[in-house]
Amino acid sequence: MKSFDIPEYYKSPFISKVKAARKLGDPRKKDFSPSIVDFGELEISLARHFGFCYGVENAIEISYRALEEHPDKQVYLLSQMIHNQEVNADLEDRGIKFLMDTQGKRLISFSVLKADDVVIIPAFGTTVETQKELENIGVKVEQYNTTCPFVEKVWKRAAKLGEDQYSIVIHGKPSHEETRATFSHSKENGGAMVIQDMDEAHLLGAFIRGERPWTEFDSIFEGRYSDGFQPEKDLQKLGVVNQTTMLATETQAIADYLKKVMIEVYGEEAYKTHFADTRDTLCYATNDNQQATIGILEEGADIAIVVGGYNSSNTSHLVELCEEKLPTYFVKNEHELISKEVIAHFDWRNKEVKSSSGWWPKSEKPRFIVTSGASCPDAVVDRVIQKILAFGEVSTSIEEVLRTRFVKQA
Repeated sequence: MKSFDIPEYYKSPFISKVKAARKLGDPRKKDFSPSIVDFGELEISLARHFGFCYGVENAIEISYRALEEHPDKQVYLLSQMIHNQEVNADLEDRGIKFLMDTQGKRLISFSVLKADDVVIIPAFGTTVETQKELENIGVKVEQYNTTCPFVEKVWKRAAKLGEDQYSIVIHGKPSHEETRATFSHSKENGGAMVIQDMDEAHLLGAFIRGERPWTEFDSIFEGRYSDGFQPEKDLQKLGVVNQTTMLATETQAIADYLKKVMIEVYGEEAYKTHFADTRDTLCYATNDNQQATIGILEEGADIAIVVGGYNSSNTSHLVELCEEKLPTYFVKNEHELISKEVIAHFDWRNKEVKSSSGWWPKSEKPRFIVTSGASCPDAVVDRVIQKILAFGEVSTSIEEVLRTRFVKQA
């Protein structure tokens, strides 16, 4: 796989060695068991896969290259490069200005843009409408377009569904940049709508089965379907795609459920003309990180620390997986580990930062699970680990552990 040139301060020598050792022993990435680093006083279990993915590294490389290539120009980012506050803050410190926030609200009017301005398209991609607006100004949007290739893959899948006269049901968070972009591209080719979870899939199924009147459709899904969408007609044929960072098991469950509904309504022999069996459209990194999280949970631990931006969808799903098994804390950086008694952490369900006491495990030799989302630099994870080691009064340095005990697989 291609390697990218990203700033050294995003990297961690310790984590790089762990990842390199695992890659050497498992080049095909078939083993999802964790890497366990035994410090004597405590153990750190690192997920097999975590941190920057292909799309994020690609976006970061392109963004820093744009700054280097245009030192005398104003460089704009359409919105946040990725959902990580440290990366975005560093880019702002280097002079990049954001044109929109994560909800699509204009922070700077497009009227100030000139044809020779540099505008970077973020990894989430953008809507067809916004791209056309920039092109009409004369901005060369393809020059620094960092849209993740796995997001573009979803758009191609949606286009094929539309060409085959299927409506496109998108499993995603309606307000998320990627989902807004995917919806925009999908409706170019046919009817499209967004559902965010299994509960909404069940509501959709009730309409298709005739258990709820179509007159109620708008009150539930208002603003989440394409112009001219006629649900009673358009939902006779459908296929499912998703925001690439959603929970894989939920996307598959939604697709399986809607397939079941179509079989019930149209019969086993005819359902294939009404439901497109699309393969899951999550990106490989999302799949790997979720599978690695499942793998690390199978080994057991006292506590899980998940590191990442608080508005990161893929990170919140790792938290969701961990919370099913053990006490879990979602932190953005090492500063959230206030003391051995108190930790600040994000409640992703209620969208608020909380402070909890008594978080440190009571066991004689605590076992920590540590992982991070696809937009989190390894350097941030490293600093979180260093804070844990300091609280645990670990006497052996990371370097010594790597030399003597190194990393053992579970």
